[in-house]
Amino acid sequence: MLDRIARARAKTRAHAWTLIEGTAAGFPWLVIAGKALTGWVVIDLDATLVTAHSDKEGAAPTWKKGYGFHPLGAWCSNTRECLAMLLRPGNAGSNTFTDHRDVLAAAIRQVPARFRRKILVRVDGAGASHELVKHLLAMSSPRRKTLFSCGWMITAADEDAIRKVPPDAWKPGISQDGTAEEDKHVAEITHLMSRAGNWPDGLRWIVRRVKPSRRQMPNLTAYEKKTGWRYSIICTNIPDCGIDGVPGSHHPQYIDVAHREHAAVETGGVRTAKAMGLRGLPSRSWQVNCGWVIAANIAADLAAWTRLLGLCDDEDLREADPDTLRYRIWHIPARLAHHARQRILKISPDWPWKEAFLTCWKRLCALPAPA
Repeated sequence: MLDRIARARAKTRAHAWTLIEGTAAGFPWLVIAGKALTGWVVIDLDATLVTAHSDKEGAAPTWKKGYGFHPLGAWCSNTRECLAMLLRPGNAGSNTFTDHRDVLAAAIRQVPARFRRKILVRVDGAGASHELVKHLLAMSSPRRKTLFSCGWMITAADEDAIRKVPPDAWKPGISQDGTAEEDKHVAEITHLMSRAGNWPDGLRWIVRRVKPSRRQMPNLTAYEKKTGWRYSIICTNIPDCGIDGVPGSHHPQYIDVAHREHAAVETGGVRTAKAMGLRGLPSRSWQVNCGWVIAANIAADLAAWTRLLGLCDDEDLREADPDTLRYRIWHIPARLAHHARQRILKISPDWPWKEAFLTCWKRLCALPAPA
């Protein structure tokens, strides 16, 4: 049954993406630091916590000292669709390789075949592992280019590599709009990493330093307290020549900002899924809750397609979150009347978004059915 649902979702997604390409705005290729990743589908892997307020099958204590579940999901950053999700007990590990492998494989099967030629996978430090990096490196083939970036757990050996970085090697970090940032610097330490020999060839390591906030001060290492900087490292297989079709993407500054865009999955992905029902698993049964997770993912897909197909030229609603869409479009103040064997929707004339609703409704009704 799960396989049949997955195949039906993939078929519908292929039709929806074809329709999205035909809109005035076109397919939403990701823009990072002012440069569009045209042709690249970006997949973000991330886990989240779902609290269980009663005793449910599979619920367990979480690493945040709560109680519930720890599902792992894969989101398409281009469209904010939830491609795949695996419901797991609350005590499931953050960097379990088999879970990441299975979820990523399911997510790629959801991407239409003609969009699989260029895929960028992003994983945070909690989900990174040696096995996952080796698996991501092995995913490239003559028909598909797979690039990735993942967080890195810093050890004393890595701090020794950071210590060897020359002062003039630190370059200013850049923000998502391409402007330089103050008190934030980036450098490449691939040639300084003593642990690089234990990892496969073709990897690069990028280090970023920022001034720590007051909340981060208690968690700094002795070296960070001494230097007054907080460091983070990412591992990537983006080559020295950069990403195809994206000039300047070989620079460490661009790789750093491209990976930091992964944080958007917390708002555009996880919160969307929770707003569509993921935060409230309804049943005591594990099997029923697995079905509920799939229903929440489908609801997130429908919300994304509503934005991209019905509101493609509305600057406010094209990127709106589910709560905004629910208030302005879905829960519109209206009354359904019956007259002369017809149903008439009488919308409040004072509702500010009535024209947006009507435009969206007409566009969705005019969409062609799948062949």
